[in-house]
Amino acid sequence: MATKKSMWVLLTVFIIAAWLLGSVAQVMAETWKLKFFNHVTKLEALPVPGAEGHFVGTMVREGVSVYENGELAWHKGVIIFDMVKGIGPFTQYSTTTFQDGSTITSYTKSTAGSATAEWTAEIIHGTGRFQGIKGTATATTKFLPLEKGEIR
Repeated sequence: MATKKSMWVLLTVFIIAAWLLGSVAQVMAETWKLKFFNHVTKLEALPVPGAEGHFVGTMVREGVSVYENGELAWHKGVIIFDMVKGIGPFTQYSTTTFQDGSTITSYTKSTAGSATAEWTAEIIHGTGRFQGIKGTATATTKFLPLEKGEIR
């Protein structure tokens, strides 16, 4: 009798577990296309002694992200760089803040070219509707020509 009762309890636990697991929303990958427009709002650069055009430093870039679905967001990136004549490695943390206050933060480690840069960022954090977000972001950037004395 106790064995029959144990079987019913075990079967009930399995049915409840299957129902709970089946009702959990599945995570779906989405691709969002956007254009972002930003500019340098702060720059601290030091020349490397004895190396013409070689600078190390930090910069902050801020601007707007315009998504294909019409959504707008503010974008802010903090960058650490080591570049020679605008070419070289950089590390960037950037946060995109949407109109509802939700955010996505990403981390990038890549190399910038003189007029372009391509990179893949790791999405490391989200808040609001993006809580728990994980994934990657891929970017291709075109820079405006530098003015005399400017560094990228």
